[in-house]
Amino acid sequence: MNEFDFIRRLRKQTESRKRSPRVINGIGDDASVIREAGDRDLIITTDLLVEETDFYRDATPPALLGHKALAVSFSDVAAMGARPRWSMVSIGLPREIWQNDFKESFFAGYFALADQYGVTLVGGDISQSKDRIVIDSIVIGEVDTGGAVLRSTAQPGDQIFVTGTLGGAAAGLKLIEMGARVNQKSEVRSQESEGVGSPTAERGAVATGFHYDAETAEADAIERLLLRQLRPDPRVGWGIVLGQDRLATSMIDISDGLSSDLNHVCGQSSAGAIIDAASIPVDKEVSKLCGRRALDPLSLALHGGEDFELLFTVHPENVARLPKRVDSVAISHIGEIAGDLGVRISERSHVWELKPAGFEHFRQPE
Repeated sequence: MNEFDFIRRLRKQTESRKRSPRVINGIGDDASVIREAGDRDLIITTDLLVEETDFYRDATPPALLGHKALAVSFSDVAAMGARPRWSMVSIGLPREIWQNDFKESFFAGYFALADQYGVTLVGGDISQSKDRIVIDSIVIGEVDTGGAVLRSTAQPGDQIFVTGTLGGAAAGLKLIEMGARVNQKSEVRSQESEGVGSPTAERGAVATGFHYDAETAEADAIERLLLRQLRPDPRVGWGIVLGQDRLATSMIDISDGLSSDLNHVCGQSSAGAIIDAASIPVDKEVSKLCGRRALDPLSLALHGGEDFELLFTVHPENVARLPKRVDSVAISHIGEIAGDLGVRISERSHVWELKPAGFEHFRQPE
């Protein structure tokens, strides 16, 4: 049983119990939808970040961790077509971390992103943990009544789009595992010469064959990939536009990987999909650095995860209404929802099944 199997079990147990009539959509989506008085629905999401599973302390400056803790929840709210309004955060810190300036830097990064979108921190909790940092982020958003975009409402013929580019965060993780670091001023430095390394990531990425020299022209590209992993940009603007203008028929954020998240949409919509490999917007820095190192950029884009881009579907008659860019972020058309079950990918004349191969907690070793 993996995390998704257990979540499905909990969802069935919840549905068999008495529930509030104000719960429009509960377990199983990017966020829950609760009917609010008047003409608004509440969107509520929570995300857990655990040291050595979701981040490495030695590789993540506290301000960037504060940013990411909030960004991943903003991304869930965006995937529901909603606007973030309020936030809560609970954090468990080892005593030695509490006694330094970690907490001040963490919240500086947190508040910088919150202020960017006018979101107010309204509560949370602080506790002492034994040896690892644990963060629980909650964000509450709003959407017009009935306007939340779900994973389960894609229809055959809908066109599939993604925002931004893919694969950058996964490549950034590989760099971190090789010892690359970004300092407080976002300057890349290498700790390889200092003999400082990171433990093997539970995300499963392997850095074999990935070598670099921070003094070369590749340093800027390396820095950008590190920041795709450490400082993701949630597509809040795109989420608001797609929800407010009723353009998206379904939506999910790409946190586990395109292959896994598209399968989530198709599974919950009882549909299939066909996507074009050549249309997938692979991060140019990934192509530049990985393509020459026997690392497959397409594989990183399909399965890497943590890009926190939006994957959404649009009815054919509404495609022309899509803006070209929102907040300077473009979109790419990558495929179509199909009536038959199963997700497939085509490359030239070859078509194969696209199985979910993104990150899973508690995945059984092969």
